[in-house]
Formats: sequence, C-alpha cells, structure tokens
Amino acid sequence: MKRITSIIFIILAMLSFSTATAQRRVKSGSYNTMLNKLLKHTVPEISVDSLSRCVANVVLLDAREANEYQVSHLQNARYVGYNEFSIETVQNIDKAAPVVVYCSVGYRSEKVTEKLKAAGFTNVSNLYGGIFEWKNQQHAVVDEQGTVTEKIHAYSKLWGIWLKNGKKIYGKQ
Repeated sequence: MKRITSIIFIILAMLSFSTATAQRRVKSGSYNTMLNKLLKHTVPEISVDSLSRCVANVVLLDAREANEYQVSHLQNARYVGYNEFSIETVQNIDKAAPVVVYCSVGYRSEKVTEKLKAAGFTNVSNLYGGIFEWKNQQHAVVDEQGTVTEKIHAYSKLWGIWLKNGKKIYGKQ
C-alpha cells in the first residue's frame, strides 16, 4: 500500500510539474501572475487541488517561522522552519517518501525543497500558492492544539493581500 501511495504521489507531482500552466494555477489570476514571477520553478510543484486528494499519504513540512506555525498549519504538518532549517531536522524521513513543503505563498518552501532535493530526497514537491491558497480554497487548518481554526498568520500586510479567506493574524502571538 505504501508503495502504491508513493507511485500515485509521484504521478501527481510529475503532472503538476510537467503541465505548468494548468496545474500551477491558483484561483486568483493576479495571485498566479505574482507567483509565476516570484518563484523560480526549480523544483516539482503540486497544486492545492492535487494535494487535497492525497494529503493523508504525504509528509507535510511547514517552512514558515515558528510564530506562523503556532497560529495555524496544515493538519499533521511538521514544523521545519526557514531561517533555521537544517537537513538534520528531517533525517528521520525516508528520502523516497512523498514529501510536500509549504510556506505562506511558496517562496520559502521552494528554497527548502531545493535543499531537500540536494540532500537526496527524491519525491518532494513545493505547494504552489502555499497555505494562503490552501485556505483560499476553503481547506481546513489547525492550531497548536489540533483544533480547526480560521486564523492564518498573514506574514505581513504586504503579503496578506493574497490571503482571501480566514482571519489574518500579524506579528507574534
């Protein structure tokens, strides 16, 4: 079963990477335009829609800062951070396991995904649009206690414009 799940994830990740325009799309055209310019697209990307279909079968890594993760995160996501990210924090994850890295919009997670690939992880993807698009598409996030919440750390007022659903939180909580 684990092998079948991995194969399905690889196929989804390859589809999302190879059909760039179709799979990278987020609901907002202006958000998509910004993401296409911001990201370098150096790693496989997975859309929110694709991830929502296989989320129970992947390792989720949150590449935001601790205060952002504490406000809310995807259920079962593991905090790895961005500024303090270290390969040592993920050494207990099988390098062939399906892994999806996310942050607010996808920039920081793209950088962490690059590091994972360089370290030999073979089945890793960046969540295109990040937790903002996850929430924009009405998917649940949880707080530190695992309770569903509407709160999302919006990083800053500048970046918060891309978060259309949920309650925006700024600063340390």
